[in-house]
Amino acid sequence: MLSKNEQKKIRLLSEKKYRSKLGLFVAEGLKIVRELVEEGYIFESIFSSKPIGFAPYKLIDKASLKKVSYLTNPDSILGIFKIPKALNDIEIDKFSLALDSVSDPGNLGTIIRLSDWFGIKNIYCSLNTVDCYNPKVVQSSMGSIARVNCQYLDLATFLSKYNSTIYGANLDGLSHYDCSYDQKGILVLGNESHGISSHVNDEIDQFITIMSKADESGAESLNVASACAIMLGEIFRPQSLFKS
Repeated sequence: MLSKNEQKKIRLLSEKKYRSKLGLFVAEGLKIVRELVEEGYIFESIFSSKPIGFAPYKLIDKASLKKVSYLTNPDSILGIFKIPKALNDIEIDKFSLALDSVSDPGNLGTIIRLSDWFGIKNIYCSLNTVDCYNPKVVQSSMGSIARVNCQYLDLATFLSKYNSTIYGANLDGLSHYDCSYDQKGILVLGNESHGISSHVNDEIDQFITIMSKADESGAESLNVASACAIMLGEIFRPQSLFKS
């Protein structure tokens, strides 16, 4: 059984202000919890309704887990982890992503998962981008949050000092099929409704767009995570478009 203090702490960690204050976040599901442990994340507590062999845990019943779970259909395990110390290293030796005002947790989680798939280690986020330790972000990243570093900073200032090509996703840009990419470049993706903000736009060297193949498409734009997947698939395709 979970104590009242444990239940209260888990509920509080659904809010960013308490995650920041306590330096903790919640992860649910066997795959996600296991990957965080294996990647060296320090955990405060792990609660499970089934025996596990990869970390110390407290055995609780399913009813107790359901009371505190953020999921509609709770898994058998929930962990409270320490938020790692923020990394301030800026790596410009590999292709990276930047996110401007991305607000949907599911989109950020999917983008983190895509970054992990394509070997991108760093995502540079504007200060108003959704918190990467939001429970929905952690869940939709499916464990990739353990291997991808999200840094929160003044994005326009950061890009103004970025010593490589800056690409921006835009409806009026160059076709992503025709663009050749700098292997040390960075791709900026904007807000789901409003795109990239004007002060960040000023720092972009090349705007690129995903060309629609439909003669008449009713869709005004693509979901930002879907757009990210299409663009990264092109950037990292086997016949590399990277500039030498």
